[in-house]
Amino acid sequence: MSNWFQRKMKGIQTPTEKKMDVPKGLWYKSPSGKVIDSDELKENLYVSPEDGYHVRIGSEQYFEIFFDNNKFKELDAKITAKDPLKFVDTKKYTDRLKEAQEKTKLKDAVRTAVGKSFGKDLVVAAMDFAFIGGSMGSVVGEKIARAIDYSIKHKVPFLMISKSGGARMQEASYSLMQLVKTSVKLAQLAETKIPYISLCTDPTTGGTTASYAMLGDINIAEPDALIGFAGPRIVKDTTGKDLPEGFQKSEFLLEHGFLDKIIERKDLKRMVNLYIDLIQNKPIRS
Repeated sequence: MSNWFQRKMKGIQTPTEKKMDVPKGLWYKSPSGKVIDSDELKENLYVSPEDGYHVRIGSEQYFEIFFDNNKFKELDAKITAKDPLKFVDTKKYTDRLKEAQEKTKLKDAVRTAVGKSFGKDLVVAAMDFAFIGGSMGSVVGEKIARAIDYSIKHKVPFLMISKSGGARMQEASYSLMQLVKTSVKLAQLAETKIPYISLCTDPTTGGTTASYAMLGDINIAEPDALIGFAGPRIVKDTTGKDLPEGFQKSEFLLEHGFLDKIIERKDLKRMVNLYIDLIQNKPIRS
């Protein structure tokens, strides 16, 4: 009996070199260990239903969330970065840009578009972390500035969706200048009384946080989003103090008055439009 069992067990074993890999992308495992079918995750707007974890998404998914029937006109879609500093680290900046463009199918770290949201015009600028860590270079600043100009010219509310690792070091001072440029444009937008809603997603850090991400008429965020200027280690070394747990999470910022509200992804479109109606003193859309 023992020999028969051993023969049977040997008979069903498959040599390692002949085992087939499970195709990637069929399942997603959240940081808490919850597993969800990838198709179900997409249908749930890339939010794990068991633990509410909001998976990072990009401009393509946010446009689909906010624009009615995913119909929109992209603005300044062909703008690409130059290399005025001839920057070389481990490789040329131009090579990094080319690799990022080929890998992501994006021109740079932000896309801007205009379309209908609940039947009303809305300009959306959405950042893509997949493109060099969502770093803010001259193209990012220029496209955001032009999108704000469009909002002013056509009197259309503006939504900024931030997701960034900070300034793009390969552009040095050119990158830092974008903080000023975008802030000035938002001041011009404020003078026209056109609503500006800022949505901070995971992560929103560096110069992005120090400029347009915190200048909204309403500042909102997704749950558990990392939001801050410098990393925890740098902050601790600078202040010489131990930091509260989760001090750069959206929940902590809400508690301390840096955010107006934390909104789950499924409610974003409705709540953003609600805020716009309130600012413009218009009848609330259901």
